[in-house]
Amino acid sequence: MSGERPLRIRAVTEADLPHIVRLDADAFPHGPYPYFVLRQLLAAYADLVYVVDDGTDLYGYVLATSPNDAQSWVLSLAITPGLRGKGLGRQLMTKLLGLLRTKGAHSVRLSVEPRNDSAIALYRSLGFVPDPGGPRADYFGPGEDRLLMTLTL
Repeated sequence: MSGERPLRIRAVTEADLPHIVRLDADAFPHGPYPYFVLRQLLAAYADLVYVVDDGTDLYGYVLATSPNDAQSWVLSLAITPGLRGKGLGRQLMTKLLGLLRTKGAHSVRLSVEPRNDSAIALYRSLGFVPDPGGPRADYFGPGEDRLLMTLTL
């Protein structure tokens, strides 16, 4: 992984796409975004994507939508498995949430796999609140339940 190279958070570039595709597959082996979806999301929301970089490779990314009626969605937060639990997800989310505030977002929504306790704990610590009623069954299709969470900015 990053070895002795310092990690930094920076805005995404088009050259990052192959690395993000690989990172997404590593982080979400049972349901990564297809290449073409990531391609279009990066094109549509390039100003709302941050990456964790050591100068040679990427180790994390976060992607959100532009505010629509003052509401944004975090579409993905991924950290390479070997660097999870080191605060990189928090750093990415904090930077992104600050940007969303400046762009006029008043609330931010996201969905998370209901058994992903570490992600849910991170989101709660940032102020996200689960939607009433608990996880939504089959939100992403049969057997793909998701917990929806909202942060009021």
